[in-house]
Amino acid sequence: MRLPKWVRLPRRTVRVRLTALYSLLFLISGALLLAIASGVAVGSSSVAVSTPTVHGHLAGLPPGALGRADAQIRSLKSAIALLESQQNPQPNQSQLGHTLLFASLVALGIMTVVSAALGWLVAGRALRPVRQMTTTAQRISEDNLHERLTVTGPKDELKELGDTIDGLLGRLDHAFSAQRRFVANASHELRTPLTTMRAALDVALAKPEPVPPQTVALAARLRTELDRIDKLLEAFLVLARAQHRSLPGHVSLPLDYIVGAALADQAAAIRAMDLTVQDTSGQGGAWVAGSQALLTRMVENVIDNAVCHNAEGGWVRISTQASEGRARIVVENGGEPLDPEQVAQLSQPFRRLGADRIGTDRGSGLGLSIVAAIAEAHGGTLDLQARSGGGLRVCVELPAAAARAAPTVPAEARA
Repeated sequence: MRLPKWVRLPRRTVRVRLTALYSLLFLISGALLLAIASGVAVGSSSVAVSTPTVHGHLAGLPPGALGRADAQIRSLKSAIALLESQQNPQPNQSQLGHTLLFASLVALGIMTVVSAALGWLVAGRALRPVRQMTTTAQRISEDNLHERLTVTGPKDELKELGDTIDGLLGRLDHAFSAQRRFVANASHELRTPLTTMRAALDVALAKPEPVPPQTVALAARLRTELDRIDKLLEAFLVLARAQHRSLPGHVSLPLDYIVGAALADQAAAIRAMDLTVQDTSGQGGAWVAGSQALLTRMVENVIDNAVCHNAEGGWVRISTQASEGRARIVVENGGEPLDPEQVAQLSQPFRRLGADRIGTDRGSGLGLSIVAAIAEAHGGTLDLQARSGGGLRVCVELPAAAARAAPTVPAEARA
């Protein structure tokens, strides 16, 4: 049966439901309180009323005039006592009032405890959807944005809040998916112009007529800049892929194997700077699991940072270890004393130590930020510390994996 339009019932909101529930509990508590107080009052009044009457004294009197006289005297005493009790009723009423007050206080205390317990249970039941939404929202991250709160129940404020959050998660999921598609397509779309520019330089230098020396020098300079752009683009793509938890080629690898491959790639730079390398990574037996390409790039960036930002004739110390389910690689290098506050910011993109490094060929400022993103994508952490004697200490900690057979992947694997 549908109600007329002029009849406007309140919505079944949380506020209305809680108001109705608490009003019902208060009504029940008040009824029980009155019942307890009335029961005590009735018991007290029945005791007070049960007093001897005149007719009770007239029963069983002895016969004769003396007995009749004695009966009249006792009857008059009873009548006088009854009249005095009717004219001076304050003591009985006062006692009854104290009894009622005491009974009311006891009943009020009992019903207060009962009402608090019932209110606690009802409030917990009413706020259960809020706890469910909080638990689900804490579990959702950029890796599982497809999950929703899916709040069930009447169309109240909590249901509207859950639907609003689900809509927000849907928009975030769409935005993250668009970013992932951009990362997937950016490599090809951005590298095509670079390839075209390199081809144009090769065509210009390959003409049969003599090429002016200025053109050759300019072409070499342009080729160098194109290589730097290519490396910067590759760093951007690796950073974006790590931040979006895109982990291709999941394998288990020993850290000492990755360190050996990275040192082999840096052999020329190490000889050019006359660096002393102390590698004890083969003694740690530390294995990690994850993307081979990203893990390799992570170790390469750490060692490249230690080699590039070093002094002539300096040193590099590398060690790996595994304990308590965690695998660690520690890379230390000598150099000038560093500011600890600036060192703590090196994991952010484009952060360098000192303005003199900006614009130089000593890195793009993305190396350690890529290391931090790859470590976080694999459930690890990056710790940077300025050494008291100068230089930097880099510690990467990852979840340890079970040791397996030695890998057969080539050392020149890249991200």
